[in-house]
Amino acid sequence: MKRNKPLGAAHQSRGPVLLVWSLVLIFAGMMSVPFLVPHCGFLALAGIVPLLMMERIVSLSGMRRGWIYHYSAFVLWNAATTFWVCNATVGGGLFAIFANAFQMSLIFGIFRYSRKYFGGVLPYVLLAALWIAWERLYFDAQISWPWLVLGNAFARSIGSIQWYEYTGQLGGSLWIWLSNLSIFGIMVALSDGRWAFRWNVKAKIASVCGLVVVIAAPFVVSGMIYRHYEETASPLDVVILQPNIDPYNKFQAMSQDQQNSVLLSQMRETMPDRMAPDSSAVSPCGRPDSASLADMPAVPAPLLVVAPETFTNDVITNNVSTGRTFRAFTSFLQDYPGVSMIFGASSYTYYDGPEPPSHTARRIGNRWYESHNSALSVDGSGQYDIFHKSRLVPAVEMTPYPAFFCRVDDMLGGVMGRCVGQDGVSLLHCGRIPVGCAVCYESVYGEYFTGYVKAGAQVMTIITNDAWWKDTPGYRQHLSYASLRAIETRRDIARSANTGISAIIDQKGEIVERTGWWEPAVIRGTVNLNDRVTFYVAHGDIVGRVAVFLSGLLLLAMFVRMLVPAKRRCR
Repeated sequence: MKRNKPLGAAHQSRGPVLLVWSLVLIFAGMMSVPFLVPHCGFLALAGIVPLLMMERIVSLSGMRRGWIYHYSAFVLWNAATTFWVCNATVGGGLFAIFANAFQMSLIFGIFRYSRKYFGGVLPYVLLAALWIAWERLYFDAQISWPWLVLGNAFARSIGSIQWYEYTGQLGGSLWIWLSNLSIFGIMVALSDGRWAFRWNVKAKIASVCGLVVVIAAPFVVSGMIYRHYEETASPLDVVILQPNIDPYNKFQAMSQDQQNSVLLSQMRETMPDRMAPDSSAVSPCGRPDSASLADMPAVPAPLLVVAPETFTNDVITNNVSTGRTFRAFTSFLQDYPGVSMIFGASSYTYYDGPEPPSHTARRIGNRWYESHNSALSVDGSGQYDIFHKSRLVPAVEMTPYPAFFCRVDDMLGGVMGRCVGQDGVSLLHCGRIPVGCAVCYESVYGEYFTGYVKAGAQVMTIITNDAWWKDTPGYRQHLSYASLRAIETRRDIARSANTGISAIIDQKGEIVERTGWWEPAVIRGTVNLNDRVTFYVAHGDIVGRVAVFLSGLLLLAMFVRMLVPAKRRCR
């Protein structure tokens, strides 16, 4: 005779599952909104609580395959915030979503496993420390996608995180973990009766006051810094160009000469006051007449023109001065004294010889070449500096761990990018002014970005091409991360984006002026030079280093407990 399952048992099994999935969705929503909606960073201060609640329910109810729930939560969070990567590369976008979620889920799985060997708050301390340590180490990995570092949740809430000049973005990650764990701790105390029956009045007051301080103190400190911070009054004129050339149809629709003409026209129309006197103002002796001399400054003030990433592809590093675009810009700038220009280029270095110079080199005819994503500065004299982007997008721009993956890529027909970056940073110049130039993806890496300031940069530029993602949250998120870099280094930033959004960002991270999306535009304004060094620039990522050390100690302690039986530890 078939026995029916009791209705109560069926209802109980469905109940926790529905609740758990609801918490998964709430977590994904609360953690996604700060990355998508301005001024919503505060949601992240409680956004992880639903995930911790879900884990507690799964553990107490004995539900099996708990990893499905937390992995699904991380996949949903990654998909909701970075789905736009699929517009550039479907395979790369899906890999970024699922692989990044897997790493997050692995950390959460270690936390769950540690509860077998640790009691009390130690598993949660391990979770926070291990997460921040992973974010720290992620910045240096060759396969790296640190877009969703927790501290980035405040990129569009800059009034809350002016203290990033001391801690960097991982200080924001620490704040989020402290806030979430404090809230969760009080909720657990309420649910298991400790709040009502075990804690006295002093303990209750201490816990509530501690929560208030953890959440509110950073807001208060940030507000004080924001009100009292004053920029150095040392202006540099800038012209930021946004030519708005579709990268998917860049050379099919327009030749490089036509693209150069677009950029030169934008410059010509924007700074007619900077042009040297023409022949009509020159006397028969070949000298400017007295009237023109009276109107001309003795030494023109420097002006910096900034053009977007990968604007041209005709730069050969072995002989830069022969490139058509380089010569066109140099010739143009001869008529504009004091003006220097920074522009992006897909550049190439050629090598002779039978053997490749590196694993990433490709053959063309009887020669080898390496490709770069470069930034160049040039003036009318033809003097130039060149910098090769160091933080390259995995697979799209560079082949990670080339000794192995280049061979795999060769078997696949060469589908991965093989750009070669330089070791460390170097500066470009506007006259004698040292300028840092972060190329696109490099502006996501906080501690790396400080290298430009350590090298002497008094102002920063960012050149990028965000059109690959179309009109999605990607380019807005990328712009907002520049505000974090401005706060961490206290450097003004001139940002040139091919299709938008180009902007001037001040040392508080405020966007002073910006362009629209997908339209030709030019900004002419000023940025302030600064030679002061912030605590974060001087001392680096202390929060991340401490997290690495602490998580290492806790993992070692857990490993010891795994090897030593509990009975022997109690003797």
